Amino acid sequence: MSTPKVFISYSHDSQEHKKWVLDLATRLRNSGVDAIIDQWELRPGDDLPHFMETHLADSDYVVMVCTDKYVEKANAGTGGVGYEKMIITADLLSNIDSNKIVPVIRQFGTHDVPTFLKTKLFVNFSKDDDYEFSFDELVRTFHNSPIFKKPEIGNNPFTPLSDIPPEKTGDPIREIMSYIIGDFENGEDYTVYKNLVHVVEMSRIMLDIVIEDAVKQGLISLDQDGDIYLKSAGKKYAIQHKMVNA
Repeated sequence: MSTPKVFISYSHDSQEHKKWVLDLATRLRNSGVDAIIDQWELRPGDDLPHFMETHLADSDYVVMVCTDKYVEKANAGTGGVGYEKMIITADLLSNIDSNKIVPVIRQFGTHDVPTFLKTKLFVNFSKDDDYEFSFDELVRTFHNSPIFKKPEIGNNPFTPLSDIPPEKTGDPIREIMSYIIGDFENGEDYTVYKNLVHVVEMSRIMLDIVIEDAVKQGLISLDQDGDIYLKSAGKKYAIQHKMVNA
């Protein structure tokens, strides 16, 4: 996985705020994120617009630290913040589905963002007591590692059992029985254990446990070589579960 590059846009409200942004950027870098801020990159005489335009364009994400002053400047289009607004807005117009801008709220009592970011979800860093939670959310965003992942879609609860593939029923006995019954229907007197190992989607240890359970239920039997024979109860199992045509 490549290292995400993140440009941090903020206003120089105070030395305290600059230190807060510096600490945030430092911790991001320590967490595998290539954080970019002017305090590391710029020296007197450097070209500010060129710095902004270059890093806004080639960063994977842009963090906009929204203090009250930042929002005021962005909406007024003044200063360095106003320049960034012009570039980011043009970028969004060319790629309307872009999610590269992440507003970070650093306010007290308000949750304002620049007008052109009103539709964006933000990460709230206003409460120092919640800093760790907010930082975790931010880093997970950059590494595409959400704390919750969408589960796979399960089976329709009204679908007949016979219409569901055995590997999706959650019944490991039915899964192995489908192969054993298939061999029997194809004229085989028994199922070779080694062949079964290669076709079932389970570990060999799990397979051995399932086979033992099927033997206990009288569905199958084993010979001294471990080969598997379908018993009368297993044939009835096949009919009851509609695994063969009656």
